[in-house]
Amino acid sequence: MIRLLLLCTLAVASRAEIAEEEDVLVLKKSNFDEALQAHPNILVEFYAPWCGHCKALAPEYAKAAGILKAEGSELRLGKVDATEETELAQEFGVRGYPTIKFFKGGDKESPKEYSAGRQADDIVNWLKKRTGPSVATLNEVTEAEALIADNEVAVIGFFKDLESAGAKALEKAAEATDDVPFAMSSSDAVFAKFEVSKDSIVLFKKFDEGRNTFDGELTKKELLAFVKSNQLPLVIEFTEQTAPKIFGGDIKSHILMFLPKAASDFQGKMDQFKKAAEGFKGQILFIFIDSDIDDNQRILEFFGLKKEECPAIRLITLEDEMTKYKPESSDITAESITEFCKAFVEGKLKPHLMSQDIPEDWDKTPVKVLVGKNFEEVAFNPSKNVFVEFYAPWCGHCKQLAPIWEQLGEKYKDSADTIVAKMDSTANEIESVKVHSFPTLKFFPAGEENKVIDYNGERTLEGFTKFLESGGKEGGAPATDDDDEGETEVTNIT
Repeated sequence: MIRLLLLCTLAVASRAEIAEEEDVLVLKKSNFDEALQAHPNILVEFYAPWCGHCKALAPEYAKAAGILKAEGSELRLGKVDATEETELAQEFGVRGYPTIKFFKGGDKESPKEYSAGRQADDIVNWLKKRTGPSVATLNEVTEAEALIADNEVAVIGFFKDLESAGAKALEKAAEATDDVPFAMSSSDAVFAKFEVSKDSIVLFKKFDEGRNTFDGELTKKELLAFVKSNQLPLVIEFTEQTAPKIFGGDIKSHILMFLPKAASDFQGKMDQFKKAAEGFKGQILFIFIDSDIDDNQRILEFFGLKKEECPAIRLITLEDEMTKYKPESSDITAESITEFCKAFVEGKLKPHLMSQDIPEDWDKTPVKVLVGKNFEEVAFNPSKNVFVEFYAPWCGHCKQLAPIWEQLGEKYKDSADTIVAKMDSTANEIESVKVHSFPTLKFFPAGEENKVIDYNGERTLEGFTKFLESGGKEGGAPATDDDDEGETEVTNIT
């Protein structure tokens, strides 16, 4: 008996050793299993102390942890410094930061990837959806008022019969939605409070119109489309917190207004932008980017803009091939923006391709410098074999490759038929060549066919030389997902 009591005491003491920072459990390999035993449903963030995205998430993550703890919820939030706890990070397949996984029922084998936004409400709602009913039942007016007050967006179904076909469709839509809480009520008092006289589904929100009433066919598909088109503001500001909603949504056509929030005419231009947005709900996402914020400068660079060129409007499609569009007019009025968006929707716009001016000494160095304006003339010269690196000045992998690429240029500087070149793809774009990651290496062999061969081999002088000497046929290894050489995704512009 004494031994049993001692073991129980030690177990309790061991659990008590799990430290907390702002209501977030600090997890390590030594206490991870014990944490899962004490808190079977736990969301865990694997982070790096130096990661900007992790720093931006931290206050919202802590806020979510505090909300759940204050409610007395069994749901808890934890965090793991993946740079210190490398074994844990490897065990759970952590490849980037932050990586967030939900461990349900104490199960370590198959945690679920967190897939919602990075604000406290998003985190709390996502977790509750994973552990409780997808649709809450509201019996009192105060319950409905609390749901609306506590959430940026909430959906309530008003049904006299909670077993009706409409109620069942709402449940199916709720099960497929991670970041918005759903509820339903048959209470006469709740109907009266929100001035609902018949079965209805209403989306309540703390912006724009304040509420939207569903008027389509009561199906899961129609309800999901209704929620997705109304859950975001007409104009959404790009931040670390809103980025997952912007990039993770179904709307892949985005119009961006670059404007300093401190500008004297900010509100006037915002009103014009918002007015134009009303006509394209569900088709184009209207996004505002504060051009004065340092963290947004890379986005400006991605669109070939400088701070002094703002305000400015650009449009981009984020389908398989990213395509940018630039309006002919620099006016920021509802009329000009509407006209621009209408031309886009009707397929009447031509892509905007950026190009720097041709440097006077572009061909005076071993590695030739290409820009949009001279690319095709050089790369598709039928008498030359041209090997091009498409790079970004800020890309770490490109910086690592630079000295080897210079050596390759030096090796072939006197060649009569081989050119080694590079192009800054953040400032130059080519319609015939799509670049998805940095660095991208492509070989344009001599001939009239305008062929393009991707290089996927070792990034060494020997590998490059073998590839060139074989006319692009030898020395290339098959590309793999875990290529040690590494690359930086073009879409990672934040």
